[in-house]
Amino acid sequence: MVWNFAHELERFGPGAAIPPTTLAEAYAYCESVAKSHYENFTVASWFLPKALRPHFHAVYAYCRWADDLADETGGGETSLELLEWWRGELLTPLSPSGRGIGGEGEKGSSRHPVMIALRETIRTFHIPLEPFLNLITAFEQDQRVKEYETFDQLLVYCANSANPVGRIVLHLFGCYDEERAKLSDEICTGLQLANFWQDVARDFAIGRMYLPREDLERFGLDRVHFHGTRYAEVTRELLKFQVERTRGFFDRGKPLLQLVPGKFRIDLDLFIRGGEAILHAIERQNYDVLTSRPSLGKWAKFKLLLRAMRALV
Repeated sequence: MVWNFAHELERFGPGAAIPPTTLAEAYAYCESVAKSHYENFTVASWFLPKALRPHFHAVYAYCRWADDLADETGGGETSLELLEWWRGELLTPLSPSGRGIGGEGEKGSSRHPVMIALRETIRTFHIPLEPFLNLITAFEQDQRVKEYETFDQLLVYCANSANPVGRIVLHLFGCYDEERAKLSDEICTGLQLANFWQDVARDFAIGRMYLPREDLERFGLDRVHFHGTRYAEVTRELLKFQVERTRGFFDRGKPLLQLVPGKFRIDLDLFIRGGEAILHAIERQNYDVLTSRPSLGKWAKFKLLLRAMRALV
């Protein structure tokens, strides 16, 4: 399907008369959401075991809806109210008996297809609700916080916005424990930071600044240096610093490759290589992220796949 979130919100949003949906229909809907955003799926998705793909689709659809509730509904109080509704959908039992992912004793039921599919995924893999709730917290924070004073504050944000995804994936891989979770956090934080540095100009255009103020001051910069492209030269040293710092997160997380089942290593390796490739793309254009957005083409992604296969087979 062609993704039109306003249309989807009308069909399945607050107050919508949602018809009864079977589990198969719910997973089919989540798959359609994922495929409508295919550019967000790396080549890693090609190697997922077939049985796992519906569960990844359900997790992706949950995140996609939360993201669009935050960014495609006008922002501010409207987005916050919709995110609170989404939290309620997650916490509301789905079965007529009142027993569901939100626990026992609650009244009401959710007919949202994403929640129907996600409920089954959560039950199948014994995933706690915490990472799903943390993601909503991050989307809410984006409505309230537009810039960060320190890098440590940014890392707290990443702990809600990125790290929960890796922890969910470890549950889907059937190998979650705290040691692996901490390594996953390093990789996911690295991926989030790489995306921030890739999208400095885009984020600034919508009023967000993820470059911490303490780092701006360290390099003698201010927000004025991100208006337009004429300051690309003076911002390069700051971006070089961030790129090198972010590489450390990937380096610290790489031992996870040897701690996941072999059939998932190519997927994980591709996520790491994809994040590192973004950093290399920034480096390749001499850390100028204001004049043009660093990106990876299809051929670059294919080369990442070949390298991952050679390294792990």
